[in-house]
Amino acid sequence: MIRQLLPAPVTISTSQALEEAYLHAAEEHLRTNFVSSIDGAVEIDGVSGPLGGQADRAAFSAMRAVCDVILVGAGTMRAENYGPVKMGEDRMARRASRGQAPLPRLAIVSKSGALDADAPLFASQPPVIVYTTSTGASRRDGLADVAEVVSAGDGEVGLKTVVSDLRSRGLGRILCEGGPSLFRALTREGLVDEICLTISPILAVDGRANSDSSGASVPVPLQLQAVLEGDGALLLRYRPLAGS
Repeated sequence: MIRQLLPAPVTISTSQALEEAYLHAAEEHLRTNFVSSIDGAVEIDGVSGPLGGQADRAAFSAMRAVCDVILVGAGTMRAENYGPVKMGEDRMARRASRGQAPLPRLAIVSKSGALDADAPLFASQPPVIVYTTSTGASRRDGLADVAEVVSAGDGEVGLKTVVSDLRSRGLGRILCEGGPSLFRALTREGLVDEICLTISPILAVDGRANSDSSGASVPVPLQLQAVLEGDGALLLRYRPLAGS
């Protein structure tokens, strides 16, 4: 059971109700989602899975259920061993009732384009979209046989180009699942509409902190939108303030 504490106290007892809580009215909306321990670790032994309890997994599934596309960095895709998205018939039926495809599409950001074409993820249908640089696209080594490869920049992947391209495909509700560098880059570009953070009731002690030494630190003020609680975990939803 998950309780919404803010903006109004309510008990959320079904997966459908949780989906409705996370469904955003706007057809174009970019949400980031990550989990952290009480002491600020985002990974334990290289992956985030051990940080997430039942409530976090339920919210994770609900966010996937209402998005049009899942956007992820290549490093996170490899570390978390991503595979094709799977959902139950009930979730897919609700997606159909909202005019969405049965499953969200997958999109990967990879500067180098050096991805293993035999990775389980590439069994997805429709094919995964890989956003890379012009150099990465020229080195795809069979990747085009299992994915749609899109050149989105020269030296770096242009995230504004990525978001614009996804929206042009009708994939306007974007869920970014990581990693930290991609989160930060999207935020620096002013592309993030909502930040979802689960604070797990765990002290990681030696887990990896959410650090990224690239670029100067530019604080982004946030406004708290909602607080949910389940199994001792806090599920927080923030909106970047306009002009930040």
